[in-house]
This record gives sequence, structure tokens and C-alpha cells, in this order.
Amino acid sequence: MAGVGIAFAAFLLLALAAPFVLYLLVRRERERDAETVADRESAQRAARRDTRER
Repeated sequence: MAGVGIAFAAFLLLALAAPFVLYLLVRRERERDAETVADRESAQRAARRDTRER
């Protein structure tokens, strides 16, 4: 019976920790890429430059 309690506690800890870890990873990625984020107008200009017109 003690094994079930330990497994439940481990699962509960993982279930509570996983969203927090994902939040931290996304936040770190956003801070790292902050200088390369373009506004809509410059992104559209860059997309138009990348396509070839036929």
C-alpha cells in the first residue's frame, strides 16, 4: 500500500511541476529571441522578398 502512496505523490508532484517548468522554458525563449521579433509590417516585407514572382 505504501508503494501506491509514493507513486501517487510522485505523479502529483510531476503534474504540478510540469506546467511551471514549461512556463519558464517559454519565458526564457521569449527573452532570448526578443531582439529578433519583427512587427507585422517588416515581417510582411521580409516575406515578400523571400518569394519569387512568376
